Amino acid sequence: MIKLAPSILSADFARLGEQIDEATRAGADYVHVDVMDGHFVPNITIGAPVVASIRRVTTLPLDVHLMIEHPERYISNFVDAGADIITVHVEASPHLRATIQAIKEQGARAGVSINPPTPIGAIEEFLPHVSLILVMSVNPGFGGQPFIPETLPRIAHIRRILDDRGLSAELEVDGGINADNAPDIVKAGTNVLVAGNSIFRAQEGISGAMRKLREAAG
Repeated sequence: MIKLAPSILSADFARLGEQIDEATRAGADYVHVDVMDGHFVPNITIGAPVVASIRRVTTLPLDVHLMIEHPERYISNFVDAGADIITVHVEASPHLRATIQAIKEQGARAGVSINPPTPIGAIEEFLPHVSLILVMSVNPGFGGQPFIPETLPRIAHIRRILDDRGLSAELEVDGGINADNAPDIVKAGTNVLVAGNSIFRAQEGISGAMRKLREAAG
């Protein structure tokens, strides 16, 4: 079954708890939380205190995506705040194996993310050690960007590696996902779809947008 992970980056923060609740009732599987530091990416979003606030209003797994420099310094903060999955970028962590191990030792599931220009080979050695691989389908930093079509063969490549090695990590894609392109993304091998604008800013509302994306994803 395809999982949906609404990204609160596109939510109305004045109504965040209410909107998370609506997405939950509409069938969300994860709450995706984008953490940006203004250094690794050209934007600043939220930190561990907001994650702790979200933890109090939902029982869904919190899928925390760290788009920050030196993520190893903040693992305990986000675990203590209630993160269930912590994903770090291969481009941001010079000691990625140790960071992955630290995430797991502190009781969270570990994920690794890769940006569009980065060769897939950069993450291959880490695939057996993570629970989730996050493929960025836009250049990270801002919501509302269009999906990069060249991501599809990258997804398929990673799916083949996972299947050939018998690895069970989830394959998640983030960036520009909507009901129009979801079928192709799922066909390429994704099983977790992150969506922000197409859910939280949809004309048909959160529930309607979730239903539309679910139907498209199959």
